[in-house]
Amino acid sequence: MLSTPLSSLLWLALLISLLSFFSTTVPFFTGAHWVPTPVSTVRRMLRLANVQPGETVYDLGSGDGRVLFIAAREFGARAAGVEIDPLKYLWTRAMIALLGLGDRVTVHRANFFDVDLGEADVVTLYLLPKANARLLPKFERELKPGARVVAHAFALPAWPVAAEEKNVKVYCLPPQ
Repeated sequence: MLSTPLSSLLWLALLISLLSFFSTTVPFFTGAHWVPTPVSTVRRMLRLANVQPGETVYDLGSGDGRVLFIAAREFGARAAGVEIDPLKYLWTRAMIALLGLGDRVTVHRANFFDVDLGEADVVTLYLLPKANARLLPKFERELKPGARVVAHAFALPAWPVAAEEKNVKVYCLPPQ
């Protein structure tokens, strides 16, 4: 018979294993597995998008929140992340509190296909080409005129590039 402390440790190990499995497999099938964007690239993305103080930046697949934190702290923007992975979501929530950014940064634990982007002035993403293509109708339906989409590494098909530098492309929502 297992003692209570050992039994508790086994249950905790099982829970951590399940969360870890969920964290690595589900995001892969919904858009992309997590590969952190270098901080220098995040700054390039936000600079090329011409993020202004008070604008709202959405980061789809926000991972550890680095885009959110830089948008808020260095560009004066409000920032909202969308992250399906529960561990990265919890990490980002903890960092928001630790950095004192609760008045300017939020994170939603959700599939980004299910989140309304109507408030976004800028949307950042580092997703696989298939996910980018699936997002185009959503962008056209939900984003307001003049909104910018910034893609790291993988282009948005069929939209003209408004600005480009190295592996970052900025797109403006086509007129309606």
